[in-house]
Amino acid sequence: MKIIYNILTAFVFMAATTLVAQQTPGDKQSEVLIVNGGTYHLGNGSVIDNGHLVFEDGKIIEIGEGATRRMGKMIDATGKHIYPGFIAPAKSLGLIEVEAVRASDDEDELGEYIPNIRSIIAYNAESKVIESLRPNGVLLGQIAPQGGRISGSSTIVQFDAWNWEDAAIKTDDGIHLHWPSSFRRGRWWAGEPRGYSPNKKYGEQVSEIKNYFASSKAYTDTSVANEAYKAMQGLFNGDKKLYIYSDSEKEIIDAVTTAKESGVKSVVIIGGYEAHKITDFLIAQQVPVLIQHTHNLPKMADDDYDFPYKLPKLLSDAGVLVGLQNADASNFQTRNLPFYAGQVVGQGMDKETALQLITGNTAKILGIDDAYGTLEVGKSATFFISEGDALDMRTNVLTDAFIDGRAISLESHQTELWHRYAKKYGQE
Repeated sequence: MKIIYNILTAFVFMAATTLVAQQTPGDKQSEVLIVNGGTYHLGNGSVIDNGHLVFEDGKIIEIGEGATRRMGKMIDATGKHIYPGFIAPAKSLGLIEVEAVRASDDEDELGEYIPNIRSIIAYNAESKVIESLRPNGVLLGQIAPQGGRISGSSTIVQFDAWNWEDAAIKTDDGIHLHWPSSFRRGRWWAGEPRGYSPNKKYGEQVSEIKNYFASSKAYTDTSVANEAYKAMQGLFNGDKKLYIYSDSEKEIIDAVTTAKESGVKSVVIIGGYEAHKITDFLIAQQVPVLIQHTHNLPKMADDDYDFPYKLPKLLSDAGVLVGLQNADASNFQTRNLPFYAGQVVGQGMDKETALQLITGNTAKILGIDDAYGTLEVGKSATFFISEGDALDMRTNVLTDAFIDGRAISLESHQTELWHRYAKKYGQE
């Protein structure tokens, strides 16, 4: 009976995903397109009022104030707002479809040190989760594996593709390391006292990481196949970044120091709950931070009740390069990424600076700012047009979106259901 149940479950899952498959990817841009009028939020802190944007062959060829003298197909954006595509870093998007169905969960592999595991191989470009992000302007993402000490390598993708080969814009950009905690929570179900206590194995766990880095760096005999050590080489020659998941002050310092002493060229902290305490250290080490989403409760009893909401501003004001990673939020909640940035505006951050948290800053941190993250001549025409403020859920209503110049569909299984029931109740 169990076998029959598993077969039926798999069949229902495949049938469901087939019925709500992603929209067909957009056609390659075939003519010059001109967006005329509107307010252009460039993603670098600047704004152009009543301007224009011209793009051809997937690239922005002109942007500025007033009208353009170029000829092309016009898109009227009068009264609307234009933004670069939002970027969701370090997420398992496309790796998990239904958490309760094990066959659709590919975010984790067996093993503790598996840097050679490539998340992009398991990426599902037709995921309905991916489809649900685009109507809110989230057009790019970093697909990262999870689990183990070193989870594997991530790849940066655009969210309009037939398969993972089409989606990838920067493959194997970084290795993801989950730094051990110096404190551990008591397992009350195993008879241990509740609360936190020092992790007695912390020193041993850190030594394991140091030894693994040393062995990886010393690996030069390519005649002996060791795919894990091979995957680590990019950290030492600068081809890859090391993304370290860590929150406390001590652990962040230990993690960055260990990585730098081991020869790692570029480090990014993911989490950074106490990063505001060591901003001078992070700036000196040139370490940016991708922090957790702002809609969260404080972790410590003596923290300000609104601390998670204002953490991005604390780091930004101190001069740290910071972006939003949206940690602890489910994949479906990634579509709310712009509204997490909008929440920071409510904490006193300038609106254009908050926009950078999910555009220009994140593109710099991921190393794709040469083509994405801002609206500039020569960069990819990956942007969208909204009826209002894209950081406000009440007004972020997209009318058009483009990825590398391709006009993409903003329909999803959710918009289909909305239209269905709006019609039923006479709202259409």
